Amino acid sequence: MATPSSRLFFGLIPWYGLLIALGAALAILLAEKESHRQGLPKDTILDLALWLLPLGIFGARIYYVLFSWPSFRKDPLSVLYIWEGGLAIYGGLIAGCLVLIIFCGRRKLPLFQLLDIIVPGVSLAQAVGRWGNYFNQEAYGLLLSPQSRLAFFPVSVLIQEGTEPGWHLATFFYESVWDFLIFLFLLYGRSHVFRKRGDVFLFYLILYSAGRLVIESLRTDALMIGDSIRVSQLLSILILISIVSVFWKRSRERSFSAFLRQAVFLFSLLLTAFVLALCFTGGLPDWNSSGARTAMLSAYSLIMILSSLQLYGRSAASEVCYAHHAV
Repeated sequence: MATPSSRLFFGLIPWYGLLIALGAALAILLAEKESHRQGLPKDTILDLALWLLPLGIFGARIYYVLFSWPSFRKDPLSVLYIWEGGLAIYGGLIAGCLVLIIFCGRRKLPLFQLLDIIVPGVSLAQAVGRWGNYFNQEAYGLLLSPQSRLAFFPVSVLIQEGTEPGWHLATFFYESVWDFLIFLFLLYGRSHVFRKRGDVFLFYLILYSAGRLVIESLRTDALMIGDSIRVSQLLSILILISIVSVFWKRSRERSFSAFLRQAVFLFSLLLTAFVLALCFTGGLPDWNSSGARTAMLSAYSLIMILSSLQLYGRSAASEVCYAHHAV
């Protein structure tokens, strides 16, 4: 199991494509069930999927190609070989949101309600699809020493490099586990926590961005801007501070709790500036240490998640927008 025996399922179908298709099917089934519970028109999700899936994959591929063009320059036709890997989830999310905006505008449907219906399934699809990276031998992390206590599957994975295989951190597995935990939290939160349309989507972005920010620091194949800026990390930080800002703006009221929330927001803002400076200027003498970098980003991600929860506040049962009794 430390290394896949084949990239093909029964020697015919690429595991990468098969797992992406399985994840998409699960996401559609979950969204279809929830849309029926919330009283949306019949076949809304199926009609949306016909546009969302191909254009989402197209967006994910274009995003990946744009930030790794030197790999495709000599053979532009290889841009079409998506079964070999090379899909960037942020590109898929951007394309998917554009499709949703147009779809909801034409169908006169509430955009944020539809986003809240879809994103738990998206997270589950990511958890399943990440295992396609295992079969393609990609999206892995730093090389470990042969004596490392982490040199066992699935914490690490064997990657063939030249004539000798080497143990690398299984970052695809870490993200798969994180995405599945997000899926569970979103399902729980939709029925017990979130009180406004769009909050499921916002917390999906918070949690995914926080996890991706940390995991990206361990990967060896990150998409880059220049020599030092990792695209996904920069985008994750921008998403985190944007959503914390949204929750801070909501919580502006005259009370001690509101003062505390504003203090949390300002602290988050200052911390973001500090982390950006460290990430992209190498501010600490030992910042090249992967352990120091990952520890700093982990602490930052945790603080941003806790800040979001603090700013959001507790929800009474009667406030929960998608509670079963309220539909």
